[in-house]
Amino acid sequence: MATAGKVIKCRAAVAWEPNKPLVIEEIEVAPPQANEVRIKIVATGVCHTDLYHLFEGMHKDGFPAVLGHEGAGIVESVGPGVTEFQPGDKVIPLFVSQCRECRFCKNPKTNQCEKGWASGRHDMMAPADSRFTCKGKKVLQFMGTSTFSQYTVMNQIAIAKIDPAAPLDKVCLLGCGICTGYGAAVNTAKVEPGSTCAVFGLGAVGLAAVMGCKSAGAKRIFAVDINPDKFGKAKVFGATDFVNPKDHDKPISQVLAEMTNGGVDYSLECVGNVTVMRSALESCVKGWGVSVLVGWTDLYDVATRPIQLIAGRTWKGSLFGGFKSKDGVPQMVKAYLDKKVKLDEFITHNMTLGQVNDAIELMKHGKCSLSSVSTPLSFLLQKWPQLKRKVRNSIWECSYEILK
Repeated sequence: MATAGKVIKCRAAVAWEPNKPLVIEEIEVAPPQANEVRIKIVATGVCHTDLYHLFEGMHKDGFPAVLGHEGAGIVESVGPGVTEFQPGDKVIPLFVSQCRECRFCKNPKTNQCEKGWASGRHDMMAPADSRFTCKGKKVLQFMGTSTFSQYTVMNQIAIAKIDPAAPLDKVCLLGCGICTGYGAAVNTAKVEPGSTCAVFGLGAVGLAAVMGCKSAGAKRIFAVDINPDKFGKAKVFGATDFVNPKDHDKPISQVLAEMTNGGVDYSLECVGNVTVMRSALESCVKGWGVSVLVGWTDLYDVATRPIQLIAGRTWKGSLFGGFKSKDGVPQMVKAYLDKKVKLDEFITHNMTLGQVNDAIELMKHGKCSLSSVSTPLSFLLQKWPQLKRKVRNSIWECSYEILK
């Protein structure tokens, strides 16, 4: 391409400081160096983790940054040593690397990688180096991806090449939320046919977890959320029962135990709330119940009484749904193209990059409804930040929106 080897000037949404609106800026994106690929981002999603960094984590050394980690695009150029990709390839950037060489990549028990951005700077949520500059200042690359930019540069170990037939405005959702929820059920919990499941939180990740439970053959799937409007959508993905904690004067774990003769076989917490994590664990049946932590938070400790685990329950965590990223994402793209995985049903508002702050406001105030769109940008709807204390014991809401 004509831009190969040159600095590209493009638009990006820059987070200059914590808890402030993003600013649409012209940034400079340097050419890829050895083993790097420069990607033109076509579609991107915003997930709760982006807003966690901006509104909750707020690590002072994690700014300025270009947020976004759920995108899809086309290879613009490649650096020296890159053989797997060439200009024109359709790709999905990955916030979880797969180098295929480290002890983690070689171990089938995990999808983590020693060479990823998070190995040394997980608290700042960005690698130390970046190909971005703006107004003469280095701008950090959030989660090693930064898809809120028209172009980004990434190491080839953190990119998945996908089917050329894949619609980028749909499969971008596989860069995070859908794989995270679906894989938590299928890969991490290993839901079995005929089992009972409970999914806590019916945002995009939770709905994907419901879809995963259904795909694995679960007989009964309880969708747990404080918003009754969510059940209609959850039913589309396979939920059989809806439970609203607000409708009961007893702990939700007790409610589910009474409905299932002792508790569910599997529970998945898709909120990122430590109180809900405990409730999800205690909703599992003793002896063999498995509960998976899916929602992201790093602000509070999680705890339960030892008897919950001594009695035979298993408490597990899931990162990116347990998918080894470069292998798993193309498989999920194929599953979508084969109509074995839903994506269109997750998408709501279609918005431009210039409307990113409007989209965030919609998310904050729960003004979004799920609908079919193109060029998605996904958002987890939460009552930020003024309602945070009020919802610590609740299921937070989420939905998908879009930017292009």
